[in-house]
Amino acid sequence: MDALADPDACAGSEPDTGRVAATRDRLLSAEEATRLAELFRLLGDPTRARLLYALLDAGELCVCELTETVEVSDTAVSHALRLLRTSGVVAARRAGRMVYYRLADLHVRMLLDLSREHLRHG
Repeated sequence: MDALADPDACAGSEPDTGRVAATRDRLLSAEEATRLAELFRLLGDPTRARLLYALLDAGELCVCELTETVEVSDTAVSHALRLLRTSGVVAARRAGRMVYYRLADLHVRMLLDLSREHLRHG
């Protein structure tokens, strides 16, 4: 296939090996890329995304509060929270029989804030 047939193909030039090497040095490792893809897969579920934004806005909520806020079953919320907790995206705090969930750290907050800003920008 020639460059006219494929506009994304290089037009007969060789890659700049210096640029390739410099870019490769800054590239995510295969393990980091896998972990990042797993994180985005977690965020790719609408229920989990809404739960995270509820926690972003409220700070800390229990399962029954999240169920009411997001309007899905407590089973669905519990399942989603288990996945998010296992992945390190949310953290839990027990107070007697109640368990309260919050975003795990500032990086998760920043990711959600930037994602919301990006959505609203377009």
